[in-house]
Amino acid sequence: MLDSNKDSLKLEAMKRIVAMIARGKNASDLFPAVVKNVACKNIEVKKLVYVYLVRYAEEQQDLALLSISTFQRGLKDPNQLIRASALRVLSSIRVTIIVPIMMLAIKEAASDMSPYVRKTAAHAIPKLYSLDPEQKDQLIEVIEKLLADKTTLVAGSVVMAFEEVCPERIDLIHKNYRKLCNLLIDVEEWGQVVIINMLTRYARTQFLNPNINESLLEEGSGGEKAFYGSDDDEDEDEEEKEKKAEAMAMAKRKPYVMDPDHRLLLRNTKPLLQSRNAAVVMAVAQLYFHLAPKAEVGVIAKALVRLLRSHSEVQYVVLQNVATMTIKRRGMFEPYLKSFYIRSTDPTQIKVLKLEVLTNLANETNISTILREFQTYIKSMDKDFVAATIQAIGRCATNIGEVRDTCLNGLVQLLSNRDELVVAESVVVIKKLLQMQPEKHSDIIKHMAKLTDNIQVPMARASILWLIGEYCEHVPKIAPDVLRKMAKSFTNEEDIVKLQIINLAAKLYLTNSKQTKLLTQYVLNLAKYDQNYDIRDRARFIRQLIVPTEKSGALSKYAKKLFLALKPAPVLESPFKDRDHFQLGSLSHLLNAKAGGYQELPDWPEAAPDPSVRNVEVKESVRAVGTVPEWTKCSSREKRREKKVEKPFYSDSEGESGPTESADSESDSASGSESGSGSGEESGSGSQMLSFSVSLVTDLEGLSLSDSVLSPTTIAPSSTVKSYELLHRITGEGLSVEYCFSRQPFSSDANMVAVQMQFTNNSTSETKSLHMEDVKLQSGMRVKEFAEIESLPAGESATAVMGIDFCDSTQAANFQLCTHTRKFFVSIQPPVGELMQPVFLTENEFKKEQGV
Repeated sequence: MLDSNKDSLKLEAMKRIVAMIARGKNASDLFPAVVKNVACKNIEVKKLVYVYLVRYAEEQQDLALLSISTFQRGLKDPNQLIRASALRVLSSIRVTIIVPIMMLAIKEAASDMSPYVRKTAAHAIPKLYSLDPEQKDQLIEVIEKLLADKTTLVAGSVVMAFEEVCPERIDLIHKNYRKLCNLLIDVEEWGQVVIINMLTRYARTQFLNPNINESLLEEGSGGEKAFYGSDDDEDEDEEEKEKKAEAMAMAKRKPYVMDPDHRLLLRNTKPLLQSRNAAVVMAVAQLYFHLAPKAEVGVIAKALVRLLRSHSEVQYVVLQNVATMTIKRRGMFEPYLKSFYIRSTDPTQIKVLKLEVLTNLANETNISTILREFQTYIKSMDKDFVAATIQAIGRCATNIGEVRDTCLNGLVQLLSNRDELVVAESVVVIKKLLQMQPEKHSDIIKHMAKLTDNIQVPMARASILWLIGEYCEHVPKIAPDVLRKMAKSFTNEEDIVKLQIINLAAKLYLTNSKQTKLLTQYVLNLAKYDQNYDIRDRARFIRQLIVPTEKSGALSKYAKKLFLALKPAPVLESPFKDRDHFQLGSLSHLLNAKAGGYQELPDWPEAAPDPSVRNVEVKESVRAVGTVPEWTKCSSREKRREKKVEKPFYSDSEGESGPTESADSESDSASGSESGSGSGEESGSGSQMLSFSVSLVTDLEGLSLSDSVLSPTTIAPSSTVKSYELLHRITGEGLSVEYCFSRQPFSSDANMVAVQMQFTNNSTSETKSLHMEDVKLQSGMRVKEFAEIESLPAGESATAVMGIDFCDSTQAANFQLCTHTRKFFVSIQPPVGELMQPVFLTENEFKKEQGV
């Protein structure tokens, strides 16, 4: 069929081959027959041929090279899909000899008119880099060019290429940072993930820590005391005190001000928490966790809890990250405690992670609820889950002293459980809890000593023996008997149990040698000939240490101090405690080990880098420039020589401006950012407006703002004010109403915006009693209604002024316009610019405000 002259047969054959590949069958034997059809004129056949070649070009490199000229011709094809497919196949041929051809093809594709082809070029960059790393410099040039692309289709792919080839070149991101933030919402989902992760690392190098003051206060307060530190030891170096005082003073002296670009990133990523893609939500969550102020991180909790309704694989990844977050930011997940309750249908790994989160969230207020949940979990048939629950109870008892005795009693009751694994796990946890207050719980130690006859789990037996040996003084009668029983079964015990029997014998020899001297020698003799060399070495070491002989060294004097020293109680910590040094959501965080290709999350800079590196210079010819707005006109305008600026492509007005003469060269340099306004303006082109391409501060940076220039008396009202239609003459049955913002202070109240309304009676009859009723305003808004117009004759107009206080909001003011016969519902919604109130500043005052 592939050799047929009919395109329909070739198309059918290619469909069958692609279907075979989709089902996982090997179709590489058909490569010679397929590659011949790459020159087929039928577009549909050619597309499927390229799909096949992308899959097998790497395996059949020699045959693919024979058709390389055809691929090169495909790069010039009028169809964008063919051009992209040809580049994809070319980059799949892993032969160094065609590297120059691939490089040329990528450069041409990067300038292609089609964004889909440019996206394919971005995908080909990492392939070429892995084939020949020496091409890195040329590839960086292509990446820099593609980063400037304003198409959302290209953005994610080029950032992925950037991450693969040159992640250290953050200077390439500076100029494109704001564009990437603004495009983010429209980029494809997987592109969003890549961009967010890259911007997270970028922000950690370019912005200050938003929680820096809290960190300094914690440092100043000294943090927690060292574990081995004595409470009575209050001696502290003067240098440390000075450092703490300095940190406290710095935290109070330097209030943190967030960089606008930092805020831009947080604001533009927040809507993505509602994404349907779990990876996007997770990426935004990790960005907020690593970058946002502590008060704002809580917004991610609800989105992450929503992901717990997804598949078990998604739940597993999300819970891993939530478990890490709850260690440092416990408060944001506490309202969603019930969302982490365990269902019987959950897989074991999900159950264990939910247990971890519940344990991290436990505090004095909710511990009773959590412990009731744990009591239910212990009855589960899943033994691994039951063991994890017992460990969780132990951690709760360790962290919250108020419930320690309750937890301990509950664990002791589990010692009578029929399941040996439950009893064994309980023994191990009880052992750790008893180390905190052994003198209060000698009865529990006696009870556990009796369990040595029944428990066969090596770890549990070893824990019991360690407890009896460590606190043998609390059970002086039982301990020798336990040693006697253990000596009988010594040869049949596991290695971990044998080591604890030797330790028990040594401790009893030192504290009760009369009863246990012979037993100890018997145990040491058995251990001397054990198969395990660790046990043999331990026996010889202990014999020389505790049994004094002529050959004994100086250490034998300190045997009691060595064996019976007070040992600190173990700290039961979460296994997720130290995982936050990995970036959340990464494979390295999931595995708790650095994976290949992982990039470390940078530390916050101590001083803020220069934010101007992210400013984009706009060419003068691109700016939309018209005549100078009225608020920049002044009495000294005639003294300035204004430049004639090229008219922009998109223009609001067709009026032209001409140059004027000036003799003041200094004023000319100061007003270089303004456009000319000469005779053309006087002839009626005053409606042109200056379009701000960059921030207001940047545009005004060269202006001389002296008192004589911006004097209130020299500012003339705008010659043209835009009018808005409030009521159409057809809707109003002959009555039409237009309104405009007069931009003049409202006489009754300076806080109100003056709205000038013009009423026109287009009907043939007189309109009477024109007034306002039933005003419905948003909270805080105020309206000063216009006086009632008693009569408006046919064909005539009337003007009225009303005042509205919009409370700095663009919400509409709704009301009813009434006549003697009808009522019309109307609303006035202000543009943002009409809410601005002019403020007159001298040059020094402006610079002072700018520096705040």
